[in-house]
Amino acid sequence: MSRIAILGCGAWGTAIALSLDRRGGHQLTLWAHSHELAREIAEAGENKLFLPGFPLPPGITVTGNEAAVQEAEIVLSVIPSEFLRATITRLHPHLRAGQIIVSATKGLEDHSLLRMSQVIAACLPEPETGFKLPIGAFSGPSFAQEVAQGQPTAITVAFDDAAVAARIQAELASQSLRLYTSTDMIGVELGGALKNVIAIAAGVAAGVGLGYNSTAALMTRGIAEITRLAVACGGRRETLAGLSGVGDLVLTCTGSLSRNRTVGQELGRGHTLPEILAGLGGKIAEGVLTTRAALRLARRQGVEMPITEQMELILDKGKDPREAIRDLMLRPGREEHERN
Repeated sequence: MSRIAILGCGAWGTAIALSLDRRGGHQLTLWAHSHELAREIAEAGENKLFLPGFPLPPGITVTGNEAAVQEAEIVLSVIPSEFLRATITRLHPHLRAGQIIVSATKGLEDHSLLRMSQVIAACLPEPETGFKLPIGAFSGPSFAQEVAQGQPTAITVAFDDAAVAARIQAELASQSLRLYTSTDMIGVELGGALKNVIAIAAGVAAGVGLGYNSTAALMTRGIAEITRLAVACGGRRETLAGLSGVGDLVLTCTGSLSRNRTVGQELGRGHTLPEILAGLGGKIAEGVLTTRAALRLARRQGVEMPITEQMELILDKGKDPREAIRDLMLRPGREEHERN
């Protein structure tokens, strides 16, 4: 039996806890950022705000106590990207040598452009802590609601050390959750983060009334620009052809449960970004912040990302979505498969 702490009581964190409880064999703690939220969830017996309709079994302890993290052997972070640095800094005194940290957040830090595992590592400098913790990533096509329902789902878990990845694979896999391992942290994390940007674009296309042809084109060219950036940053091309690349992209661009696609769809219908985000009821669409960070990272790497560029113009500059789609279509012709 392993002691596992899941940081973050959003839909995804709650769904992971439910999946692990069904698997059995673990002592599970679901950590909330506040005692009030933890108390509300515990008293209700379900996460009514973020994942209603799924009762929490007694095997899952919900707490807002930071000290609970210290008892865990595996710490699974599902904190939204914009709050991750502050949260890990807050929990820093309670982490200890021998723990394994797994990041299940799909995003980039806005100001630093760091991947989530890099943000965690930056908050736990070895000279200060006196120890170094293995930090990995957990990513793939996985709607929280379907994971909570126990529907078959496949995900990639990545660590620099293949042996640690194999251990997490063994600890988390179940009849409904199949894990594949990778040592390509860069590719897995960037694939998971950047697909949210393309999902916004797919939603925009749907919102303005475009059809399947347009969505297919955006998805295909979207994975091309995701791959360009991931490879430029040191990731492996084949990773982006797998679960954390194409797999996650297809799900998020086509599934009605995708918050990022929903944001794009509402933008395409003429709604403003502030009113769309307010309508999410506190849920996070990571692609909004990731769009800005991805474009800045692409410029730093000298990588062209035309779809991402148009999404930034829509999100931040109020560009008309139809004009953005037209500008993408009117770009100069080029060879499909670039040799770089």
